[in-house]
Amino acid sequence: MDIDFITQILFAAIKTGTPLLLIALGEVICEKSGVLNLGQEGMMLMGAVVGFLAAYTTGSAGLGIIGAILMGMIMSLIFAFLVLHLGANQVATGLALTIFGTGLSAFVGADVVGQTVQGFQPIIIPLLSDIPILGKVLFTHDLLVYVSFAMAGAVAYVANKTRTGLILKAVGENPHAANAIGIKVLRVRYCAIMFGGAMAGLSGAYMSLVYTPMWIENMSSGRGWIALALVVFASWRIGNIMLGAYLFGLASIMHLVLQGMGWSISPNLLAMLPYVATVVVMVIISADHFKEKLLAPRSLGKPFDPRQMA
Repeated sequence: MDIDFITQILFAAIKTGTPLLLIALGEVICEKSGVLNLGQEGMMLMGAVVGFLAAYTTGSAGLGIIGAILMGMIMSLIFAFLVLHLGANQVATGLALTIFGTGLSAFVGADVVGQTVQGFQPIIIPLLSDIPILGKVLFTHDLLVYVSFAMAGAVAYVANKTRTGLILKAVGENPHAANAIGIKVLRVRYCAIMFGGAMAGLSGAYMSLVYTPMWIENMSSGRGWIALALVVFASWRIGNIMLGAYLFGLASIMHLVLQGMGWSISPNLLAMLPYVATVVVMVIISADHFKEKLLAPRSLGKPFDPRQMA
């Protein structure tokens, strides 16, 4: 393989990994607050269809992004109300949200299946794009890829270097102790869940406005589930999430790469690579119970009632 071919592969891996990165950044904040939201797939699809419809009807990709983010937040608020105020099981509610979002997105977008929109065009950054290899790989993308870079840095900074990050960690580790010192646990969890919904909606908008600028039913193709595995795979660390997203992105395009290299393997088998990798990662981590318990937020998935003591 020559340098140009490798550069193209790395460039494609970043584009393919961007929706995973966006949705995983939202999920990691949600989980750091102690809430496990399995509804990422449904929120992503609703963001994708609403973002596409907004851009399709107005001709503005920017309005599409705003619509997708708002839709993701609305979906997340439904989840938050059910699990935080009504005490519904987080796993069951998340699964129901995914099923609901998948079906509703197909219904809402039925009339525009296969239609296309003018999405975001690549923005080539002067000087930086001229750097050998890295210039093409990092500095010739569309706006949302650059937004994903910035969001990864911002989330890492807030989670690790600010008082907000400490509050988030306190709520995720021991919500009763956090409540005892005056932290509004439910408010923090609401905000974390809404941020996760906003990022899921943005990830969906990337799929329907940039990656494949059209609406196709179930176009997320399980990326919401892969993002959930990615957060665990990355041990809830932002840097690892970014690296893992691009590795999964690389796995997703390997069937095209290997076919281009002349490998006589079924493309369907090669397309299974990212999902096989997801299963393998989950099996490995599940087998190491001590490591999982050590790194995961201690209250992850556990309901919180401020009227009860720890």
